[in-house]
Amino acid sequence: MSKSGSEDKPFQISKRLVWEAYKSVKRNKGAAGVDGQSIEDFETDLKNNLYKIWNRMSSGTYFPPPVRAVEIPKPHGGGTRILGIPTVADRIAQTVVALQLEPRMESIFHEDSYGYRPGRSALDAVKKCRERCWRKDWVLDLDVQKFFDTVDHDRMVKAVEVNTDQKWVVLYVKRWLTAPIHMPDGKTVERDRGTPQGSAVSPVLANLFMHYAFDT
Repeated sequence: MSKSGSEDKPFQISKRLVWEAYKSVKRNKGAAGVDGQSIEDFETDLKNNLYKIWNRMSSGTYFPPPVRAVEIPKPHGGGTRILGIPTVADRIAQTVVALQLEPRMESIFHEDSYGYRPGRSALDAVKKCRERCWRKDWVLDLDVQKFFDTVDHDRMVKAVEVNTDQKWVVLYVKRWLTAPIHMPDGKTVERDRGTPQGSAVSPVLANLFMHYAFDT
């Protein structure tokens, strides 16, 4: 697949961006989605598969398939949580949008925000806490209950809209937010809230929502 985009598409999406998204998904590995296709399977016809993603996204005709839901135990007990696993192709498409949004997000996020950000980790947050515990004698500890299950779609879309001038980014975020989820019992459930924990674009969206909910 050549690295440039075409001039006759409604949306100008670089083929190089799709290629970088594929490399990111390959590095992160991950299980197959509802279609049962592994990364290795996807790579058997890599050029054509990447072209299909680029062509459909550039023409506005990309529609995400259902997300495969997997129940995983919560640490330290307390039941299970649902992890959403998109198909390999959908993870690549989501990563295209995440990479498009990332530079803007990184320019506005709070310096003390560490989760789901490139070049940062929980260990960096722990290091900062160690430094500050010598200056402060209090800690604020909280958790947002079921954030990925219940986040409001309209507010999420508004947060994206004010941070990009690319209509295709907003279009596909809307489609991913409402993509159905295929439950472990075989049922396919429509969604009107939440963003699947485990999808490639959800961390960026979650950070953007939290930026406005807490940091600003």
